[in-house]
Amino acid sequence: MNTFIRFASRAFALLLVVSASMSLNAQCATWNDSPDKETAENAHVSYRNFVKDAQDFTTLSEEEFNAAFKDWQTAYGIAPAADGQRPFHYIDGREFYRAMAKNATDDAKKKEYNDRVISFYDEELECYPNNKAFLLGRKAYDMFYLQGYSMEGIDLFEEAMEAGGNDTEYIVLAPLGQQLNYYFKTEKIDNKRVRKLYDMATKIADVNIDKGDAYAQYWEAGKANLDASVLEFADQIFDCAYFKETLIPKFEENQEDYEVVKYILSKLKDQGCPETDADVQRVQAKYDAIYATLKGEQEEKRRQMNPLYDASILMDEGDYAGAIKRYEDAIESADSDEKKAQAYYQIASVQSSKLRQYGAARQNANKAAQLNPGWGKPYLMIGDIYARLGSSCGDSYQQRLAVLAAIDKYNQAKRVDSEVSGDANRRIANYRSSMPIKSEAFQRGDSEGDRIKVGCGIGETVTLRF
Repeated sequence: MNTFIRFASRAFALLLVVSASMSLNAQCATWNDSPDKETAENAHVSYRNFVKDAQDFTTLSEEEFNAAFKDWQTAYGIAPAADGQRPFHYIDGREFYRAMAKNATDDAKKKEYNDRVISFYDEELECYPNNKAFLLGRKAYDMFYLQGYSMEGIDLFEEAMEAGGNDTEYIVLAPLGQQLNYYFKTEKIDNKRVRKLYDMATKIADVNIDKGDAYAQYWEAGKANLDASVLEFADQIFDCAYFKETLIPKFEENQEDYEVVKYILSKLKDQGCPETDADVQRVQAKYDAIYATLKGEQEEKRRQMNPLYDASILMDEGDYAGAIKRYEDAIESADSDEKKAQAYYQIASVQSSKLRQYGAARQNANKAAQLNPGWGKPYLMIGDIYARLGSSCGDSYQQRLAVLAAIDKYNQAKRVDSEVSGDANRRIANYRSSMPIKSEAFQRGDSEGDRIKVGCGIGETVTLRF
């Protein structure tokens, strides 16, 4: 380590020479018309032979690093933009100084090296403007992890997403979320800006998740991190005005649809819209009028003919046993397995959330999953049931085993149904810290990879992991 620090210090001294040289050369000079073209090309080829296969320049020996860095300085000093087609000198410059920063023990030196890493983005952007979206995203990413929180970083993330659109890199999501969380919490940005950037980022993420390619899992993880940071303040960020802006147009288009009007009224009230609000009063009046009409003969007929609808009304009235009976009627009259699965799922939902009949709820959720194998929601529900059962039974170790059973179901949910991946990942992230602890397992003679049957009324067998 000491030898690397010594050559890092020497390297930074050489930087001063390069900087002086740059004052005499155009920022975007190439070797194409340079009288020193052969020298630049030879130095370029020489240093690239050392670094072209290195993922991290700290893996180079001191001798290799010094030789490569010296030749890079020569090539960069003559032709910062290389041949004008490939920005190798800026890219590799970042990696040289990133390596020196990693190995520096002096805080001032580390800061100087990290600042130099960031400055290469500006140089490359000036000379290779077609890479704007990529460079802004990477610059914002490195600024956050090398220099910390900054409002400039948030601006750069926004500019990168505006420039890149759906081609933005997934790496922007997690640091963007952390910065939005920090600056909203410290009242440096308002909820309107947080909403704007959150909506922009989630729309980009959703498009890329839907592609289902090799990067989808990284987009899912990034979006889960973004959600965890921003939704901590959901009630403050997504306020009444925001929901009115999104829901009132939907109300205008569906004023005769009871379910839509009921949902909008409930959502507006849940988000703190006062009953004296003019829009709330308008939605309430429409809801009351529709409900009064539906309570008549037409309503009675509709309820008789549509058991699922009837069940939803009974749920609103708090008649959970009656709702279950009507869902059972819907199963008997259903003409497809998908409709039967939906009814079984609704029964399980009532039993789990309203009646706390977890055993019966799990059975019906399993029936729903069997009838519609590509549907992930039943597995999410079973996972939630396991988490509830585990929270109130046995000792700490048994409770943590129950968490493994729940996580297994969440993973199964997203395996069979990509549409629930976001919900599954959020649940997994929430419970990850409650997984078994090695010391507790060791005391019981259990080892990682063992297959263990979970108690707490769950009865599943899980693979022990920490």
